[in-house]
Amino acid sequence: MSNKMTVKDRLKTYRKHPGSFLVMLLVMLGALLTFSVLLFLIAYILINGVPHIKLSLFEWNYTSENASVVPALINTIVMTILSLLIAVPFGIFSAIFLVEYSGKGNKFVEVIRLTTETLSGIPSIVYGFFGLVVLVPFIREHFKNSNGQSILCASILLGIMILPTIIGASEPTIRAVEQSYYEGALALGATHERSVFTVVVPAAKSGILAGVILGVGRAIGETMAVIMIAGNQPRLVNNILLGVRTLTGNIVIEMGYATGLHREALIATGVVLFVFILIINFSVALLKRRGEHE
Repeated sequence: MSNKMTVKDRLKTYRKHPGSFLVMLLVMLGALLTFSVLLFLIAYILINGVPHIKLSLFEWNYTSENASVVPALINTIVMTILSLLIAVPFGIFSAIFLVEYSGKGNKFVEVIRLTTETLSGIPSIVYGFFGLVVLVPFIREHFKNSNGQSILCASILLGIMILPTIIGASEPTIRAVEQSYYEGALALGATHERSVFTVVVPAAKSGILAGVILGVGRAIGETMAVIMIAGNQPRLVNNILLGVRTLTGNIVIEMGYATGLHREALIATGVVLFVFILIINFSVALLKRRGEHE
């Protein structure tokens, strides 16, 4: 027998309980509104941006004539990679410590969790101010060829900003691995460290990768903090101690006064950024689905 309710049964239930019907309407309205807003944003960005995507937009060097996005695109990718090199090891190791090395009721663990939650809730402008008064002077004093505002400075700050995202996604994934995996490795003679790093962590790789990809999305989309400390020069450099401009920074800085070709190029930049975010979201969805089937 099927347990699914027919339309008639649902109508009878709603007549007996009008409150349930109202809740159902509110839930459906919320879902419809969310989908409509998302659909409108996608359509607006693509309709207004795709016609402005031209070959000149992808020339190697930025000029006022071509308004190329290539320097900003490459700078964004380089900055994201460097921030991941900083955040991923610390994030994953922190998650492993919270799950596998800290005892129950450990006060230090509660402090780490509280710190992580606090970091994730701090506005980006506050991070930018921290970078401006701490990181920029530090780099300026210790590296002679830099004024402090650089790829390195922005990457360090982005690494700090995405750290809570990676920890928050990795910890519950590692905790969800069945205890039998760990116990089985111990029974075969493996040490605690070997059991954790060769059995438990690989079993949680899908969730950990999802957290890393979410961190990538945060790094690519970050604007205000990066603008304050990256230098904002629209150029390609071969030195991480020099200032550059990212995709989001390019849009924010120039959209207010841009006209003609310049404005069209900035709208097209929004399409490129939007495609990046879509790829990231689809990657997270695929990894989660893959983890459910493993």
